[in-house]
Amino acid sequence: MGYGLGAFLLAVGLILALAVQDAVDGVDLQMIGWILTIVGLGVIILSAVTLNSNRRKGTVATTTHSDGSITERRTEHDV
Repeated sequence: MGYGLGAFLLAVGLILALAVQDAVDGVDLQMIGWILTIVGLGVIILSAVTLNSNRRKGTVATTTHSDGSITERRTEHDV
């Protein structure tokens, strides 16, 4: 699932919604086209959010004290 799938669903959806004039009994091709368009946009948005969240990196600073105890400090930053 990624940008390619989203773009494919978006293109097929817009073609069905705007360009196809044929009719199938019991099936509304324009409605299916709009649904595919919305799903395609959702996939593109989710892919962007998911890929952006994976770019966040963090560092861990570990300090070992003379009594043997360990302190960790975590910081996150965007790359």
